[in-house]
Formats: sequence, C-alpha cells, structure tokens
Amino acid sequence: MNGQAQREEQRLQKILAAAGIASRRKAEELILAGRVRVNGQPVTRLGSKADPLQDHIRIDGRPIKLPARPHYFMLNKPKGVVTTVSDPEGRPTVMKFLPGGSARVFPVGRLDYQSEGLLLLTDDGALANALTRAASRVEKTYLVKVSGKPSPGSLEQLRQGVMIEKGRRGAHAGRVMTQPTRVTLTRNAENPWYEVVLVEGINREIRKMFEEVGHFVEKIRRVGFGPLVLDVPPGEVRELTAEEVAGLRKAARPRAPQRGTLRATPHTTAPPKSGSAKTGSRGPARLNQAADPVRPPRLGRRTRSPRPAR
Repeated sequence: MNGQAQREEQRLQKILAAAGIASRRKAEELILAGRVRVNGQPVTRLGSKADPLQDHIRIDGRPIKLPARPHYFMLNKPKGVVTTVSDPEGRPTVMKFLPGGSARVFPVGRLDYQSEGLLLLTDDGALANALTRAASRVEKTYLVKVSGKPSPGSLEQLRQGVMIEKGRRGAHAGRVMTQPTRVTLTRNAENPWYEVVLVEGINREIRKMFEEVGHFVEKIRRVGFGPLVLDVPPGEVRELTAEEVAGLRKAARPRAPQRGTLRATPHTTAPPKSGSAKTGSRGPARLNQAADPVRPPRLGRRTRSPRPAR
C-alpha cells in the first residue's frame, strides 16, 4: 500500500488481552484504575480505542509486547513449480518467490506442478484452516484450456457432477462425485477455453473432470480465490490489503451447501495471455454479457460477473 499506513483501531481492552496482559474484564479494571497510557496520556474511559501497530501503549510505565502480526501474500505461481515449502526431489518451490526476510508463511491449498495462477500464502493458521474446510465452500475460479470441444451433454455432466478418482492413480482411494460446478465457455476455438468455478479441493480435480468426459486439459490458471483476484505477473508476489484479508475471513465462514446445480450465467472471460492475468479489483477479468457468449472476447474491458451467494 502506498502512502501513510491506514489506522486500524481496536478497543483498548481487546489489545491488552491480545498481548496476554490480562483478560478483557481485568484489562477494563486496569484502564479504570488509570494504569494504562496511550502515547503518554492516561486513558480511563472504557471503550477507548488505539492502533496497536502505531500507538505507544504502556501499563505502569512498561510498554506492552504484541504478538507478531500475521502476513498474507498473493503469488502468481508459474507452472513447473511445486506448491510446498520444501521439496525432497530438489524441484523449485513457491517459497523462492517470496522477498528476502519475509515471514515464514506457507501455501493455502495447492496448485499442481503444471498449473499456474493465484496462490495464497500466510502464517495465519486459523484463517488457512478455515479457508480449506469443506464447510466454507470458498469459490476458486480457473481459466482452463481443453483439447477438443466437449459436447453440450458433456458440459452439462460437468455442471451436475461426475465421478472421479479421489486420490492419485493407484492410490485405491475410491471414486467420489464432484460438487455442482459452473463451467462457462469463454473462447470458442478448436481447443476452447472455459471458466470453471469450484467449491471443493480434490487433487487434480479439473483435469480428472474433463478426462472423465473424454478431454485432456492443456492449461489451467487460477484467477480467483474467494474475493481475491489475480493481478500480478507470473512469479511476482504482493501483500494483501486489510480489505482483502477481511474479505477472506468473511468468505471462510461456514455455510450450508447449496442445493441443486450451479448453472453458469452466460458471459465471457478473457483467457490468459503471456504475462499476467490482468484483472479488476473485485473479480476476474470479465467482459459484458453478449448475445453470443461464444464470440471471441475483446480484451481490456473489465466488469464484474455476479457471484452466487454461498
């Protein structure tokens, strides 16, 4: 973020409790007793707020020690990189793209070796667990290039759900039915592009889904993760804004599964060009709805397609 950091004020008793000084009730007693000072001034009114990162907070003259602030990064993962912290085979991992001296973060979820696109990395274990729980049903949006043209019936099968292997080949993990999926044609060609929106995270799910209806997936790029939208070039990383983190927390709240089939609203999405997946601030790069949704899209215009409530 450019310019002066925005203040993020919290109630003083909450800050003291987070620092391990006392419970919130005990912290209120410390405030009322005049033992707490903020920027050198005594604070005795309950409900007073401060910014724990910018204000100097002391109790009986001693500064409080706050826990380390969590870090949140968005990476545009290139293909040919492993989504792990380390790799016993010596292959490059996503950690190589983080700036020197950054926090010890870890990937949230996975993109397979040949897939690319948006990857979230954080040291906030609670949020990471919430985002990966099945009950949260956080949407992941992908642009997918397929070899050959699936028939309308095959696409409808994908939207309704198909049976795929749950684990890796030969793992004897059994077959499972995929959740209803939004599949939308974005570029009509001999090897067309589709936008695919999932709410689950089965290993190599998209590749297995299209293989089940007889088509090989040539390319996969993730362009959306909940409220996040890919907006950095391949191999580059940026820290999330406070608004984006708040959006992730909201998206991770458990919710009841939707009944019925998720059907795609006709619209077009620009497939990736070489370089970054250029996107807007609130959704993957989309174009206005057209009477002919299979017309090759004009690149550059950005609007937001509606996302279903989850």
